[in-house]
Amino acid sequence: MKALPILLRVSIGHNRAVAVYQVLTLPMQTSYLTGRLRSFGHAFRGLKVLVQTQHNARIHAVATILVVAAGVLARISPTEWALIALAVVCVWATEALNTSIEFLVDLVSPELHPLAAKAKDVAAGAVLVAAIGSLIVGALVFGPHILKLLER
Repeated sequence: MKALPILLRVSIGHNRAVAVYQVLTLPMQTSYLTGRLRSFGHAFRGLKVLVQTQHNARIHAVATILVVAAGVLARISPTEWALIALAVVCVWATEALNTSIEFLVDLVSPELHPLAAKAKDVAAGAVLVAAIGSLIVGALVFGPHILKLLER
């Protein structure tokens, strides 16, 4: 049998606490492939939630499409594609982590709290760092291609 954690929010007076309890569950009989497919389903559902609920994720989606189109038009090299792909993935990953942190903070601290605000600010700062880094990568990759066009 497997023990699964259950998260409970408890209020004692004005103090909130979070308790985690281990609950025994009966094992589910699923094949390895079925379990992996189910995991991919959860991941794609998470991406759908990300895009549907986060305005910045939709901005990232448009930026991704524009960058890919620019890369095709500029005929960037495989190495440049790798750099662009890493930059894009970095921004998407940090946006997803930021969103999950925001959801978790909202769950455990529905009222305003200075530590909750700090957690959200730091997570948002990580997205900002990734976005600035991706802009720098984009300038380094596309800059020479733009200069060649301007020299004509």
